[in-house]
Amino acid sequence: MNNDQQQDPFRLDGQTAVVTGASSGIGRAIALEFASAGANVLVHAAQNRTGAEETASEIRKLGRESQVLLADLASDDATENCRELVEQAWSWRTGIDIWVNNAGADVLSGPAADWTWEQKLARLWQVDVLGTLRLSRLVAERMKTREGGGRGILLNMGWDQAEQGMAGDAGQMFGTIKGAIIAFTRSLAQTVAPEVRVHCLAPGWIKTSWGEGASEYWQARAIGESLRARWGTPEDVARVARFLASDAADFLTGQVVPINGGWKRSDA
Repeated sequence: MNNDQQQDPFRLDGQTAVVTGASSGIGRAIALEFASAGANVLVHAAQNRTGAEETASEIRKLGRESQVLLADLASDDATENCRELVEQAWSWRTGIDIWVNNAGADVLSGPAADWTWEQKLARLWQVDVLGTLRLSRLVAERMKTREGGGRGILLNMGWDQAEQGMAGDAGQMFGTIKGAIIAFTRSLAQTVAPEVRVHCLAPGWIKTSWGEGASEYWQARAIGESLRARWGTPEDVARVARFLASDAADFLTGQVVPINGGWKRSDA
């Protein structure tokens, strides 16, 4: 640990991070937050190279190194794509200190918005669940057994209402998907301790591209269900991710961290 880190345990100087799904939204915010804290960041995207390159460019403006890798986690070759992504990422700077599984399928906007419930669930399972499980297992094993002593931090992406439930098709769908990720995260943390720390971020109503165009009903609901009475931002999530990845959180692992401004019960 250098002198700066001793003075500021929230710094990530000299560390190497990977953020999947970092071409926009929460992933981009996390990548930039890590870079501002001193980390070099590899940016992953499924197909949006333009967005990923924009993220990488912003990272370089902060004086950090960055690289873009594309890997489709929903294709027929998803298993091999995950292996190749981890191999290429690991060799970029000879090891990864922080890995964030942020990549997720967008089934709320674009052509997917008109898919059936079953089609949406299948895509979420392929990208969010299987993608997270495959990448986590490959990365965590490398972190645990890396030369010079195991170490590393792995962050997965859940949902704040997965454990309490939400009525409707979306609640049944996202509750199932993100609930699986939460359960996996807790088991993985048990498996790779004490060398590797594993957490699940559980954002609530975060204003990404979907939130920008949401109806008045959803705008009011997002604000009304937060004790902070506002939408969350990608930067709110990114700052929590930075804390969990830093030495300041060294005694935390296996946690599910709601990032929702405090959930307000509908009958409160």
